[in-house]
Amino acid sequence: MENKAHGKGRAGEDAALLLLRRKGLRLLARNLKRAGGEIDLLLEDGQTLVFVEVKLRTRDENPALAVNAAKQRRVSRAALAYMAENGWLERPARFDVVEVFFPGGEMRLNHIERAFVFTGGNHYFF
Repeated sequence: MENKAHGKGRAGEDAALLLLRRKGLRLLARNLKRAGGEIDLLLEDGQTLVFVEVKLRTRDENPALAVNAAKQRRVSRAALAYMAENGWLERPARFDVVEVFFPGGEMRLNHIERAFVFTGGNHYFF
């Protein structure tokens, strides 16, 4: 049986995916674990790979603040590993965050495109 927090997390991720699909993005994968990091959602926006971090909060606070520098590095490393595995290092890519707010039990979403930029090694994603 799934716990309450995991259930809300999955519901938030499902809502984020629905929002992004409505914007015309196409799902490639969910919950990718690579290189010590996890990517919640991987979508395509045209030729651009979109690595999405979904952050959920039940209190009235800013979920995107949880995507700190350490989290950005973990997501970036996982994205780079996935792109390398698939021969996609030349494809454009970006990192988005979808904030999922649950204050008072009502869900609200905020999509932040290009929420952060990976600048590690010789690879730069925008």
